[in-house]
Amino acid sequence: MNLKKYTIDFRDVQYFFDIHKIIQKSLHFPENYGCNWSAFCDCLTDMYGEPMHIEIIGIDVIARKFEDAASKIISILKRFKHYEKTFENDILIEIIINNAHIKLI
Repeated sequence: MNLKKYTIDFRDVQYFFDIHKIIQKSLHFPENYGCNWSAFCDCLTDMYGEPMHIEIIGIDVIARKFEDAASKIISILKRFKHYEKTFENDILIEIIINNAHIKLI
């Protein structure tokens, strides 16, 4: 299966708002993306049906600076992967920490 790859790189995040701007740019969300968790969920569900590989780098940076944000991102991505059983095998979500690749189940 040919998965479209998206890389979300949080290594340079300084401020909370940077998190959403990086998500928006990395996942090609529309200009009117609301920069909040509800908008993140809504825009992700608009991507259903597209086989994809989402690679997340720097979630450890987010966890150190904005702990709740890191757990929220992971929670939303888990729900996204399993929301629609028809598509869950078409979605690979991988977290990279110190060269370790962890697949989100």
